Amino acid sequence: MAEIVRMPKLSDTMVEGVVAEWHKKVGENVETGDLLAEIETDKATMEFEAFQEGVLLHIGVDKGKAAPVDSILAVLGKKDENIEAILKAEADAVNEEKVEPIKETPAPAPNPSPSLKKEVVVKPPVEVVTNNPVKYPPANAVSGGNVKISPLAKRLAQERGINFSFIQGTGEGGRIVKRDIDNYQGGGTSFVGTESYTDETVSQMRKVIASRLAESKFTAPHFYLNVSIDMDNAIAARVSINKMMAPQKVSFNDMVVKACAAALKDNPDVNSAWYGDFIRRNDHIHIGVAVAVPDGLLVPVVRFADGKSLTQIGAEVKELAQKAKDKKLQPEEWEGNTFTISNLGMMGIESFTAIVNPPDACILAIGGINAVPVVKNGEIVPGNIMKVTLSCDHRVVDGAVGSAFLKDFKNYMENPVLLLGKQSI
Repeated sequence: MAEIVRMPKLSDTMVEGVVAEWHKKVGENVETGDLLAEIETDKATMEFEAFQEGVLLHIGVDKGKAAPVDSILAVLGKKDENIEAILKAEADAVNEEKVEPIKETPAPAPNPSPSLKKEVVVKPPVEVVTNNPVKYPPANAVSGGNVKISPLAKRLAQERGINFSFIQGTGEGGRIVKRDIDNYQGGGTSFVGTESYTDETVSQMRKVIASRLAESKFTAPHFYLNVSIDMDNAIAARVSINKMMAPQKVSFNDMVVKACAAALKDNPDVNSAWYGDFIRRNDHIHIGVAVAVPDGLLVPVVRFADGKSLTQIGAEVKELAQKAKDKKLQPEEWEGNTFTISNLGMMGIESFTAIVNPPDACILAIGGINAVPVVKNGEIVPGNIMKVTLSCDHRVVDGAVGSAFLKDFKNYMENPVLLLGKQSI
């Protein structure tokens, strides 16, 4: 008897999947364990193996198309088996579940199109005002803002993108006529531009990012704590470590991850999550590190970060980031974070605020290191400052708790020898 193969739920946030590639064709035999298709989720493209065997009788989702989780992906059965009854029953079940709520009909949105262009004539204002009180009207402007122009001349001006307000007419009473349009040489008084845009289909990743972060922003009461960190010692320590550990390299981001892990160990209340009826205090420390990818953002997780050295953290973050960009992350590599770091310092960003990444209670936004004058021992001297912002879910973390975490984080970053004391490099 024919069996339905359904769209699998390949991640905790997946609501629909896109078929990136089919590895079997209708009519081909499928064995248990055969690679049936590649499914694009919101976070990665994953291989999907068949759990049944039989002949591929029906493909429910074409390559490049999306379908909800649990919808028909394919049907396997015996050769030439009639599956119309199965497909009809499935369609009827789906239709029964569709109950439209009574609501006002919104205004129709414009249909997405690959591109749209139209010619637009950008006209200067009726009055050109100089730096003094004297106002100079356009050459052919008359009382009331009307321009004398023949219908033919007006049509020709519009077709050619000419702003006729600045043309001096030679017809009766200064009227603009055809010869004035033909003889017009421009002169910078009008500009013809092109409006254009491209509508892009929203990727699965972008849909989930939009949904999860909107939910976080509008359900979790955010507040923000800022601190500036003197990075002179961190810079010197990094130089020494990299000389000693060559060819391995430690980045400032690796130091941030390690310092966060140490500060979370000292402030376990920040290493928590909101679950509605209860707050979960995590004993383990799994730090998510936001990575920019072409379709949006992924957050691979460095597990048990407090027990890893700087070089171990660096190697792991580098490997996970590359997997994220190649869309090869596996669920166990992006799930389970207890705290998140978002670092835009390498992009030249001085400071920013980030949205809490559920289910975490906090996220730390890292800005760049800037050379600025600072006051030390009562004197103004050159310094290197890094600004960070802690975004907190006020349902879980109060201001005093968040401030204590930031104080410890700042201390570790300004005295990196403390990090080395907790774990070898």
